Amino acid sequence: MTIAITGATGHLGRLAIAALKARGAAPIALARNPERAADLGVDVRAFDYLTADPAALKGVDTLVLISSSDFNDRAGQHRRVLDAAKAAGVGRIVYTSILRGEANPMILAQDHIATEAALKSSGLATTILRNGWYTENYTGALGAAVQHGAMIGAAGEGRVSSAARKDYAEAIAVAALDAAHSGKVYELAGDTAHTGADFAAAVAQAAGKPVAFVNLPAADYAAALAGFGLPKAAADIFADSDVHAGEGALYDDSHTLARLIGRPTTPIADTIAAAL
Repeated sequence: MTIAITGATGHLGRLAIAALKARGAAPIALARNPERAADLGVDVRAFDYLTADPAALKGVDTLVLISSSDFNDRAGQHRRVLDAAKAAGVGRIVYTSILRGEANPMILAQDHIATEAALKSSGLATTILRNGWYTENYTGALGAAVQHGAMIGAAGEGRVSSAARKDYAEAIAVAALDAAHSGKVYELAGDTAHTGADFAAAVAQAAGKPVAFVNLPAADYAAALAGFGLPKAAADIFADSDVHAGEGALYDDSHTLARLIGRPTTPIADTIAAAL
Protein backbone atom coordinates (compact mmCIF):
# COMPACT_ATOMS: atom_id res chain seq x y z
CA MET A 1 0.00 0.00 0.00
CA THR A 2 1.33 3.42 -0.98
CA ILE A 3 0.41 6.23 1.41
CA ALA A 4 0.93 9.92 0.71
CA ILE A 5 0.44 12.83 3.12
CA THR A 6 -0.36 16.42 2.22
CA GLY A 7 1.06 19.23 4.32
CA ALA A 8 3.95 16.97 5.20
CA THR A 9 6.21 19.77 6.45
CA GLY A 10 3.64 21.13 8.91
CA HIS A 11 3.59 20.27 12.60
CA LEU A 12 1.01 17.48 12.24
CA GLY A 13 2.35 16.26 8.89
CA ARG A 14 5.86 15.73 10.24
CA LEU A 15 4.55 13.79 13.21
CA ALA A 16 2.32 11.67 10.97
CA ILE A 17 5.28 10.82 8.73
CA ALA A 18 7.25 9.78 11.82
CA ALA A 19 4.34 7.69 13.14
CA LEU A 20 4.02 5.86 9.83
CA LYS A 21 7.77 5.23 9.63
CA ALA A 22 7.72 3.87 13.19
CA ARG A 23 5.16 1.33 11.99
CA GLY A 24 7.37 0.22 9.11
CA ALA A 25 5.68 2.24 6.35
CA ALA A 26 7.44 4.37 3.74
CA PRO A 27 5.00 7.22 3.08
CA ILE A 28 5.30 9.85 0.37
CA ALA A 29 5.60 13.41 1.66
CA LEU A 30 3.61 15.94 -0.37
CA ALA A 31 4.88 19.47 0.17
CA ARG A 32 4.48 22.85 -1.47
CA ASN A 33 8.20 23.43 -0.89
CA PRO A 34 9.87 20.02 -1.30
CA GLU A 35 13.22 21.31 -0.06
CA ARG A 36 11.67 21.76 3.39
CA ALA A 37 10.89 18.04 3.49
CA ALA A 38 14.41 16.84 2.72
CA ASP A 39 15.02 15.88 6.36
CA LEU A 40 11.99 13.59 6.59
CA GLY A 41 13.82 10.61 5.13
CA VAL A 42 11.05 9.64 2.70
CA ASP A 43 10.15 10.17 -0.94
CA VAL A 44 9.06 13.78 -1.49
CA ARG A 45 6.82 15.17 -4.22
CA ALA A 46 5.85 18.76 -4.94
CA PHE A 47 2.16 19.31 -4.25
CA ASP A 48 0.17 22.47 -3.61
CA TYR A 49 -3.43 22.67 -2.41
CA LEU A 50 -3.99 25.57 -4.82
CA THR A 51 -2.98 23.72 -7.98
CA ALA A 52 -3.32 20.06 -6.87
CA ASP A 53 -1.54 18.37 -9.77
CA PRO A 54 -2.84 14.78 -10.15
CA ALA A 55 0.59 13.70 -11.43
CA ALA A 56 1.95 14.03 -7.89
CA LEU A 57 -0.56 11.42 -6.72
CA LYS A 58 0.31 8.78 -9.30
CA GLY A 59 0.45 5.32 -7.72
CA VAL A 60 -0.99 6.49 -4.38
CA ASP A 61 -3.45 4.08 -2.78
CA THR A 62 -4.30 6.08 0.34
CA LEU A 63 -4.07 9.87 0.53
CA VAL A 64 -3.98 11.55 3.93
CA LEU A 65 -5.49 14.98 3.42
CA ILE A 66 -4.35 17.13 6.32
CA SER A 67 -6.58 20.17 6.25
CA SER A 68 -5.00 23.30 4.83
CA SER A 69 -3.66 25.93 7.23
CA ASP A 70 -4.58 28.65 4.74
CA PHE A 71 -8.00 30.02 5.73
CA ASN A 72 -8.51 31.56 2.27
CA ASP A 73 -11.12 29.21 0.75
CA ARG A 74 -9.91 26.06 2.51
CA ALA A 75 -12.94 24.13 1.31
CA GLY A 76 -12.10 25.06 -2.29
CA GLN A 77 -8.52 23.96 -1.81
CA HIS A 78 -9.69 20.64 -0.41
CA ARG A 79 -12.08 20.10 -3.32
CA ARG A 80 -9.18 20.60 -5.75
CA VAL A 81 -7.22 17.91 -3.87
CA LEU A 82 -10.19 15.54 -4.07
CA ASP A 83 -10.53 16.17 -7.80
CA ALA A 84 -6.83 15.43 -8.24
CA ALA A 85 -7.15 12.25 -6.17
CA LYS A 86 -10.02 11.01 -8.35
CA ALA A 87 -8.10 11.82 -11.52
CA ALA A 88 -5.04 9.93 -10.21
CA GLY A 89 -7.03 6.86 -9.18
CA VAL A 90 -6.44 7.20 -5.43
CA GLY A 91 -8.38 4.53 -3.57
CA ARG A 92 -9.08 6.15 -0.20
CA ILE A 93 -8.89 9.54 1.52
CA VAL A 94 -8.09 9.95 5.21
CA TYR A 95 -9.19 13.47 6.15
CA THR A 96 -8.42 15.45 9.32
CA SER A 97 -11.68 17.21 10.15
CA ILE A 98 -12.93 18.84 13.36
CA LEU A 99 -14.61 17.40 16.45
CA ARG A 100 -18.40 17.00 16.05
CA GLY A 101 -18.27 17.80 12.32
CA GLU A 102 -21.52 19.32 11.06
CA ALA A 103 -22.75 19.74 14.65
CA ASN A 104 -19.82 22.01 15.54
CA PRO A 105 -20.96 25.68 15.63
CA MET A 106 -17.51 27.25 15.27
CA ILE A 107 -16.66 29.45 12.31
CA LEU A 108 -13.55 27.27 12.04
CA ALA A 109 -15.75 24.22 11.44
CA GLN A 110 -17.45 25.53 8.30
CA ASP A 111 -14.64 24.56 5.89
CA HIS A 112 -14.52 21.09 7.46
CA ILE A 113 -18.27 20.68 7.12
CA ALA A 114 -18.05 21.64 3.44
CA THR A 115 -15.13 19.25 2.90
CA GLU A 116 -16.95 16.36 4.57
CA ALA A 117 -19.88 17.00 2.22
CA ALA A 118 -17.51 16.99 -0.76
CA LEU A 119 -16.01 13.71 0.43
CA LYS A 120 -19.45 12.11 0.67
CA SER A 121 -20.28 13.12 -2.90
CA SER A 122 -16.84 12.29 -4.33
CA GLY A 123 -17.40 8.56 -4.73
CA LEU A 124 -14.06 7.92 -3.00
CA ALA A 125 -13.65 5.65 -0.01
CA THR A 126 -13.04 7.81 3.05
CA THR A 127 -11.97 7.77 6.67
CA ILE A 128 -12.78 10.95 8.57
CA LEU A 129 -10.76 11.79 11.67
CA ARG A 130 -12.62 14.53 13.53
CA ASN A 131 -9.79 15.97 15.55
CA GLY A 132 -10.39 17.88 18.75
CA TRP A 133 -8.16 20.69 19.99
CA TYR A 134 -4.41 20.31 20.08
CA THR A 135 -2.93 20.93 23.53
CA GLU A 136 -0.19 22.82 21.66
CA ASN A 137 -2.79 25.44 20.75
CA TYR A 138 -2.40 26.61 24.34
CA THR A 139 1.34 26.16 24.80
CA GLY A 140 2.67 28.40 22.04
CA ALA A 141 2.94 31.45 24.29
CA LEU A 142 3.71 29.90 27.66
CA GLY A 143 6.79 32.05 28.14
CA ALA A 144 4.69 35.20 28.14
CA ALA A 145 2.03 33.57 30.30
CA VAL A 146 4.59 32.63 32.95
CA GLN A 147 6.25 36.04 32.73
CA HIS A 148 2.98 37.91 33.22
CA GLY A 149 1.36 35.38 35.51
CA ALA A 150 -1.74 35.01 33.36
CA MET A 151 -3.29 33.04 30.53
CA ILE A 152 -6.16 34.66 28.67
CA GLY A 153 -9.13 33.17 26.86
CA ALA A 154 -12.87 33.43 26.33
CA ALA A 155 -14.03 29.90 27.20
CA GLY A 156 -15.04 30.66 30.79
CA GLU A 157 -15.53 27.42 32.68
CA GLY A 158 -15.97 25.36 29.51
CA ARG A 159 -14.14 22.03 29.43
CA VAL A 160 -11.87 21.18 26.51
CA SER A 161 -10.73 17.61 25.77
CA SER A 162 -7.41 18.45 24.16
CA ALA A 163 -4.72 15.98 23.13
CA ALA A 164 -1.15 16.33 21.92
CA ARG A 165 -0.47 16.56 18.19
CA LYS A 166 1.51 13.33 18.39
CA ASP A 167 -1.65 11.54 19.55
CA TYR A 168 -3.58 12.72 16.50
CA ALA A 169 -0.59 11.87 14.28
CA GLU A 170 -0.63 8.30 15.56
CA ALA A 171 -4.34 8.12 14.76
CA ILE A 172 -3.53 9.15 11.19
CA ALA A 173 -0.97 6.36 10.92
CA VAL A 174 -3.34 3.73 12.32
CA ALA A 175 -6.21 4.79 10.04
CA ALA A 176 -4.03 5.07 6.93
CA LEU A 177 -2.41 1.67 7.33
CA ASP A 178 -5.57 -0.39 7.75
CA ALA A 179 -8.30 -0.40 5.11
CA ALA A 180 -10.71 -1.69 7.78
CA HIS A 181 -11.11 1.95 8.81
CA SER A 182 -12.63 2.78 5.43
CA GLY A 183 -16.09 4.30 5.77
CA LYS A 184 -15.55 5.21 9.43
CA VAL A 185 -15.93 8.59 11.13
CA TYR A 186 -14.02 8.97 14.38
CA GLU A 187 -14.55 11.66 17.04
CA LEU A 188 -11.06 12.13 18.47
CA ALA A 189 -10.14 13.97 21.66
CA GLY A 190 -8.07 13.74 24.80
CA ASP A 191 -8.95 11.44 27.69
CA THR A 192 -9.14 14.20 30.31
CA ALA A 193 -10.94 17.51 29.83
CA HIS A 194 -9.72 20.76 31.36
CA THR A 195 -10.96 24.29 31.89
CA GLY A 196 -8.85 27.38 31.31
CA ALA A 197 -8.28 27.56 35.06
CA ASP A 198 -7.18 23.91 35.14
CA PHE A 199 -4.70 24.55 32.36
CA ALA A 200 -3.29 27.68 34.03
CA ALA A 201 -2.89 25.74 37.27
CA ALA A 202 -0.95 23.01 35.43
CA VAL A 203 1.30 25.67 33.90
CA ALA A 204 1.87 27.23 37.32
CA GLN A 205 2.80 23.88 38.82
CA ALA A 206 5.25 23.13 36.01
CA ALA A 207 6.80 26.60 36.04
CA GLY A 208 6.90 26.98 39.81
CA LYS A 209 5.28 30.40 39.49
CA PRO A 210 1.70 31.62 39.91
CA VAL A 211 -0.29 31.68 36.67
CA ALA A 212 -4.00 32.55 36.63
CA PHE A 213 -6.64 32.19 33.92
CA VAL A 214 -8.25 35.46 32.90
CA ASN A 215 -11.54 35.12 31.04
CA LEU A 216 -12.28 37.91 28.56
CA PRO A 217 -15.30 38.89 26.46
CA ALA A 218 -14.93 37.59 22.91
CA ALA A 219 -14.25 41.04 21.42
CA ASP A 220 -11.55 41.76 23.98
CA TYR A 221 -9.93 38.38 23.44
CA ALA A 222 -9.93 38.87 19.67
CA ALA A 223 -8.37 42.33 20.13
CA ALA A 224 -5.68 40.84 22.38
CA LEU A 225 -4.87 38.14 19.81
CA ALA A 226 -4.63 40.79 17.10
CA GLY A 227 -2.33 42.75 19.38
CA PHE A 228 -0.07 39.69 19.55
CA GLY A 229 0.28 39.82 15.76
CA LEU A 230 -2.50 37.60 14.45
CA PRO A 231 -4.38 38.92 11.41
CA LYS A 232 -7.78 40.27 12.48
CA ALA A 233 -9.70 37.58 10.60
CA ALA A 234 -7.70 34.81 12.30
CA ALA A 235 -8.05 36.52 15.69
CA ASP A 236 -11.82 36.66 15.26
CA ILE A 237 -11.94 32.98 14.28
CA PHE A 238 -9.93 31.85 17.29
CA ALA A 239 -11.95 34.04 19.66
CA ASP A 240 -15.14 32.52 18.24
CA SER A 241 -13.64 29.05 18.75
CA ASP A 242 -12.92 29.81 22.40
CA VAL A 243 -16.43 31.10 23.03
CA HIS A 244 -17.94 27.93 21.58
CA ALA A 245 -15.42 25.84 23.52
CA GLY A 246 -16.99 27.40 26.59
CA GLU A 247 -20.29 25.96 25.41
CA GLY A 248 -18.91 22.43 25.01
CA ALA A 249 -17.93 22.36 21.32
CA LEU A 250 -14.52 20.87 22.13
CA TYR A 251 -15.58 18.44 24.86
CA ASP A 252 -15.69 14.69 24.24
CA ASP A 253 -15.53 11.81 26.70
CA SER A 254 -15.72 8.87 24.29
CA HIS A 255 -11.99 7.98 24.59
CA THR A 256 -12.09 7.00 20.91
CA LEU A 257 -8.64 8.44 20.28
CA ALA A 258 -7.06 6.38 23.05
CA ARG A 259 -8.69 3.20 21.76
CA LEU A 260 -7.60 3.92 18.21
CA ILE A 261 -3.94 4.45 19.09
CA GLY A 262 -3.88 1.74 21.74
CA ARG A 263 -2.74 3.88 24.67
CA PRO A 264 -3.94 6.77 26.86
CA THR A 265 -3.67 10.20 25.31
CA THR A 266 -0.81 12.47 26.41
CA PRO A 267 -1.57 14.32 29.68
CA ILE A 268 -1.56 18.11 29.36
CA ALA A 269 1.17 18.25 32.00
CA ASP A 270 3.54 16.38 29.68
CA THR A 271 2.91 18.75 26.78
CA ILE A 272 3.27 21.76 29.07
CA ALA A 273 6.56 20.46 30.46
CA ALA A 274 7.91 19.91 26.95
CA ALA A 275 6.89 23.41 25.90
CA LEU A 276 8.46 25.04 28.94
